[in-house]
Amino acid sequence: MKELSEFEKLIDIKFKSKDLLLEAFTHRSYLNENSDWKGNHNERLEFLGDAVLELAVTEQLFSHFTDKAEGDLTSLRAALVNANMLSEAAQDLGLNDYLLLSRGEAKDLGRARQYILANTFEALIGAIYLDRGYAAADKFIKKNILSRVDDVISKKLFRDPKSLFQERAQEAHGVTPKYEVLKEWGPDHNKHFIVGVYIGKELVAEGEGPSKQEAQASAAEEGLRTKKWN
Repeated sequence: MKELSEFEKLIDIKFKSKDLLLEAFTHRSYLNENSDWKGNHNERLEFLGDAVLELAVTEQLFSHFTDKAEGDLTSLRAALVNANMLSEAAQDLGLNDYLLLSRGEAKDLGRARQYILANTFEALIGAIYLDRGYAAADKFIKKNILSRVDDVISKKLFRDPKSLFQERAQEAHGVTPKYEVLKEWGPDHNKHFIVGVYIGKELVAEGEGPSKQEAQASAAEEGLRTKKWN
C-alpha cells in the first residue's frame, strides 16, 4: 500500500483528519482479518458519499443542460454515477494502490474488485465532504466525474443498457433476451448477484451487482461489448 500523503498530492486535497482518509480506503474484509485494527471500515462513508455525488451531479446537469427534460437528465446522471463509471474513475486515480483488503479480496481482480473500487470512490467523496466541506467535494466530482459527460453523450452511454441490448438482440436475432440469476451470496444487507443474459440458449455475458437489477444492467453492458453492439 502506498503512502496516503502521495494520494493527497495527487488529488490536491490535504486532509485535516488522516484517519478519515484511511477509513475511506478500508474495506470491511480487512477488519475481519485484523481484529486489532482501531479504525472503521468505509461503508458509512460510502453511504454519505453516494448522496453527495448524486447531489453534485444533479446540480451540475440541471444548470448546464437547461434544454433537457427530466427523463434525459435522469439517464445522464445514471450513466455518470453507475458502478462502471465510478470504478473507471477510481482506477484512473490509482485507488487500487491504497486499498486495505483481506488477503482473499486482494487476490480477486475481477468484477468484484470493480465494485470495491466504485464503493471506495464514493467513500472518498464522503471523506472529502466531512473533512473539507461540500465545495471541495463538488470540485473533486466535477474534475473526476462530470468531466466525462461529453464522452457519455458522444458514445450514447446514457442509454439504458438493458433496453439497448434488447433492441439490438431483436434487430439481429428476432428474439427478446432473458436474464437468469446464476449465483447469489451474502447477508440481506450486503447481497451480491451474478446474472447471465441469454439470447435463446446462448449465454452471451454475465454481470455482477448488489441487486438483481444492477446485475442485469451489468450483464447487458457486457453483452453489448461482447456482441460489439455498443
